[in-house]
Amino acid sequence: MFIRQAWAQDAATVSTSASFAGTFIQIIGIFLVFYLLLIRPQQKRLKQHEARLKALKVGDKVLSGGGLYAVVKKIKDDDITLELAKGFEVQTPRYAIREVLTEDATVASPKRSKK
Repeated sequence: MFIRQAWAQDAATVSTSASFAGTFIQIIGIFLVFYLLLIRPQQKRLKQHEARLKALKVGDKVLSGGGLYAVVKKIKDDDITLELAKGFEVQTPRYAIREVLTEDATVASPKRSKK
């Protein structure tokens, strides 16, 4: 009678520790997949965006955070002067630039039809 109880208790402790190890490995696996699929690509895009903003020069076409297309006219430290239309300039911080446009991006952007 006592021996059967001892064997039963020993088997329960072994399965509990194996269960903990399996759960721990699964949690580590989930965090690894989360990092590889979400965090790492976002960090890569952020670094590329920062590099484009640092390489910004006069004459570049940009898209502002407010959705306005403009041309860079002056750069002074972190302040950028954008020309929205001929003779109409606005000043904005560098971090407000959402995207630096290339020729391919401006051609591919949707154009309004003239009525």
